[in-house]
Amino acid sequence: MAVLQQEMTVGEAADLLARALPGRRVEILQGRLIVTPPPDGSHALSLTWLVEEFGGAGARKAGLRYVQGIGLWLPSLPDDFAVPDFSVVDEDFRDAHVQKNCYAPNVFRMVVEVTSSNWSDDLGPKVECYAQAGIPVYLIADRKHDEVLVYRDPSDGKYPAPLRYKRGQTVPVPESVGVSLELSVDTLLDGDD
Repeated sequence: MAVLQQEMTVGEAADLLARALPGRRVEILQGRLIVTPPPDGSHALSLTWLVEEFGGAGARKAGLRYVQGIGLWLPSLPDDFAVPDFSVVDEDFRDAHVQKNCYAPNVFRMVVEVTSSNWSDDLGPKVECYAQAGIPVYLIADRKHDEVLVYRDPSDGKYPAPLRYKRGQTVPVPESVGVSLELSVDTLLDGDD
């Protein structure tokens, strides 16, 4: 029996994996294929709480949308894209569609990641990729190290050192996002009040 082998691009491999592994998040960061397992309950509750908080802060009236799991096209390499857990975007973000359900970075005001088993991706390559893309605010609910990090105002493709918040504190959402809001570190990390 003859076996045909065909080389595929990392983009084609990502598409194949996304179809073969429903419920898993497939991303390409710095040319590397990443597959993330489905979120646990606390992770999911954190995101639901963020939706409620941004809704209560009047984000829609401010011309913003807050969404979970939409693609962010990254400028690092031709096939690179991320799928942030939660994003605050301009209300007309759908006009900035690039491809594969990904949108141009210029419509993203804030990106949030809640760490899972692949926490090192959120704390390493995504920091670099989001800075290169010019994402104004990148918030990480770092459940591995029990803190929240806020990267903001990238310059020359790099973020300055992050602001760090511990349990019992609140995280002020930077004014550049477009809403006035304080987020509980405990709820970001645990998903419940």
